[in-house]
Amino acid sequence: MTNSSPAKLIDRFGRTVDYLRISITDRCDFRCVYCMAEDMTFLPRNQILSLEEIYTLAQTFVELGVKKIRITGGEPLIRKGALELLHQIGVLNGLHELVLTTNGSQLVTAAPTLKAANVKRLNISLDTLNANKFKELTRTGDLKNVLNGIQAAKKEGFERIKLNAVILKNRNHTEVCDLVQFAIDNEIDISFIEEMPLGIVEKHNRAEAYYSSDEIRRDLEQRFTLIQSTEKTNAPSDYSDIPNTQTRVGFISPHSHNFCSTCNRVRLTVEGRLLLCLGNEHSIDLKTILRAPDFSSEKLKQAIINSMEIKPEKHEFNVKEQPVIFRYMNMTGG
Repeated sequence: MTNSSPAKLIDRFGRTVDYLRISITDRCDFRCVYCMAEDMTFLPRNQILSLEEIYTLAQTFVELGVKKIRITGGEPLIRKGALELLHQIGVLNGLHELVLTTNGSQLVTAAPTLKAANVKRLNISLDTLNANKFKELTRTGDLKNVLNGIQAAKKEGFERIKLNAVILKNRNHTEVCDLVQFAIDNEIDISFIEEMPLGIVEKHNRAEAYYSSDEIRRDLEQRFTLIQSTEKTNAPSDYSDIPNTQTRVGFISPHSHNFCSTCNRVRLTVEGRLLLCLGNEHSIDLKTILRAPDFSSEKLKQAIINSMEIKPEKHEFNVKEQPVIFRYMNMTGG
């Protein structure tokens, strides 16, 4: 499919924004220690975007040249009506790729419907292969259910499946080789992510838990040969291939290797704020525009175009200081 509109979103640094990440819920059935507090207070229904409003925004962004949409949460698949929304977004004229980030808890039943909804790729969070540690890290999760969900997704033949693993020192940093071997055995990809300091999480010291991509790579090279991938993407992952396997290993390094110069994405929170940067609070309120008595698609489009003027050049993360960003990752949308 091709987009008949010549519109493009270009920021003041010359970067074309053609990738939108949409959080459709701040709720999750897990309580991962690096993502949210154990006793979270979630947004009331009237403060979050309706599914119809989310679709309208997705359609508008595609008309403005967005080619890729990622649906995130919280855990997106626990929102009632999520699968129907994916079906609607998946057939938007001009959208090249619909992808989903999930914790895997719902995939055993949802995988076939996701494939039918034109979801091309899945990112599945998996930080450990140890059931007890999985329970400790997620507080509520069941590892067996997630592993079964991964197998269910594999059977559906998605274009690619990728694991996302947030690595924390003295929590799961000794498992990076086992996680890569699991990815190889299942012919899927894996990305290792440095923890991002979003929200204040009690009983979790981010400075002590920080484990850099360079340390992860060093550990992996004791067991695997990593060859820099020749495939170029605008994604934040720096990919390496493992010879004689189908697996790519990615490193997402917001602290140690800033990737902002090629940023092509913006994020829509479930309460309708368009975040121009993950690591800054630069944003505009699209919900107010959507719900205004004099709403028009032209006003909405112009507000989005104007927002490119406040997209910052880069983020500034520092795990040794209290976060400047007080919103939690589940509110940000991955």
